Amino acid sequence: MSVQSKELPLAEFGASYYKKKDDMLGDFIKSDEGEPHVARRKDILAKHPEIRDLFGPDPMIAVQVFAVVGLQTAVALYMAKRNASYLFMAVAAYCAGAFANHNLFLAVHELAHNLAFQSPMANRALAFVANWPTILPFAVSFQKYHLEHHAHQGEDSDTDIPTYAEGYYVTNTLMKIVWVFSQLFFYALRPLFTKPKPPGLAEALNALCCFAYDAALVYYGGWKSLGYLAMSSILGGGMHPIAGHFISEHYAFEKDQETYSYYGPLNIFVYNCGYHNEHHDFPRVPGSRLSKIKELAPEFYDNLHSHSSWSGVIWRYITDPAVGPFNRVRREDGKNRENRRAVMNGKTKTK
Repeated sequence: MSVQSKELPLAEFGASYYKKKDDMLGDFIKSDEGEPHVARRKDILAKHPEIRDLFGPDPMIAVQVFAVVGLQTAVALYMAKRNASYLFMAVAAYCAGAFANHNLFLAVHELAHNLAFQSPMANRALAFVANWPTILPFAVSFQKYHLEHHAHQGEDSDTDIPTYAEGYYVTNTLMKIVWVFSQLFFYALRPLFTKPKPPGLAEALNALCCFAYDAALVYYGGWKSLGYLAMSSILGGGMHPIAGHFISEHYAFEKDQETYSYYGPLNIFVYNCGYHNEHHDFPRVPGSRLSKIKELAPEFYDNLHSHSSWSGVIWRYITDPAVGPFNRVRREDGKNRENRRAVMNGKTKTK
């Protein structure tokens, strides 16, 4: 007697979350070519070899991390000591704490690329510290997925790309508003559905350090201290100008380009992460030096589309019916590897 197997509902949901449904009206922008950064990097270095002098760690990242962690910890304890109202905490978190915690998010990004020290272990230890005020441990997992994003940009395995479920449901202004408010959660939870990785010792240490900080904060300051930091992370990752970079970096507002830079003033808070074409072209250059790439090689960047306002990016994403989760370039796994081989053999040119 045979028994017919049946997938669990959660497994069915997980499978449908990243596969296209038959009744979908839209789709991603499909590409048969590899990502553009490998070819452009080769051409830039051939013409501007002095850019190699920008490679290497920037120890000032550590100074900034300790300063911002200390500041956020002090403010969180002050909120509890003064028994601040939740409204006051929310306003303070949106106007100030959001910038601080987003700065720490991007510090973890810098450290994922080992841009503070030569030693990978030293960079990881500092990432654990930067992770403290953001409440939940993410530094180790972020590094794993983010480095894959660079290697597999736009490929089916790139967890930075929205899922088909997001494209299916986020189709009008109201759903886009909900999505923007929740984008930090989509960014964090999407990999668990599309490409889960088993946690290891590093993740356990990351969690231990983070929860020890949380416990110490509650012990010395109370739950309001933790609440302020949670507000700083959540509000700063949603409908906030500083969170506009999540959308601006790779959403194809123009059909012929898949990575965009932002050259506005908010870069000062987030390690120049707005210089995103420059970052993908040269991930070994720390944020403090990214602007110099454009200065040294303007002919490679001045002709590219760029953003001047992260708030404007969010506004257009919400209000433009032609823009949504499907505005991402997507290619089959392996295309970037083929492209790298072609570049090495001199068979591709910069667009």
